[in-house]
Amino acid sequence: MDALVVYESMYGNTKQIAEAVAEGLASRLQTEVIEVGSAPFLVEPEVGLLVVGGPTHAFSLSLSSTRQSAAQQAAGPLISPGIGVREWLGALCTPSAACGAVAFDTRIAKPRMPGSAARGIAKRLRRVGIRAVAPAQSFYVTGTQGPLVEGELERARQWGESLAASFPVPAP
Repeated sequence: MDALVVYESMYGNTKQIAEAVAEGLASRLQTEVIEVGSAPFLVEPEVGLLVVGGPTHAFSLSLSSTRQSAAQQAAGPLISPGIGVREWLGALCTPSAACGAVAFDTRIAKPRMPGSAARGIAKRLRRVGIRAVAPAQSFYVTGTQGPLVEGELERARQWGESLAASFPVPAP
C-alpha cells in the first residue's frame, strides 16, 4: 500500500508540514508528496492512504479570492499559485473503496481563530466517498505568513508515523 500526501501552501508552512508528515509515513509506507496544482485527479488503486492538507483562510479552505489576497501579501511567489485543495477535491475521483483519508491544516496559533481548513477537507473527502481513518489535525503558525510554531514539524512527523503504524505492512 502507498500513501499520497497532497498539499496546498501559500508561504511554505503547509508544505513543510506535508513533508514532515510524509517523512513519518515513509517509516512504513511508500509515500509521495505532491503540491495540489500537480496532483492527479484520479487516485491510483495502490494508494491506500490519502493525506490532504491546506492553510486555513477565512475560517475554512482557501478560495480564489483568499489566494489572491495571500499573493498580494507575499514577499515572493506563492508555493501553490494555481488551484487550491477545494477545487482539486471537487474534481477528484477514486476507483478504490479501500482508500482511506486524513486531513490536516495550518492555522494561526494566537489568538486561536475559529474555523479549520482540515474540517472542510475531511467533509469534502467524505463527499467523494473516501472514508476518514483518523481525526483531522491542525498545525500552528505564529502569524499569517508564519513561521511554524516551534515543535510543529516534529509533531507532524510523529503524526505521520502514527498514521503509518495503523496500517498493516504489506508482504514483500
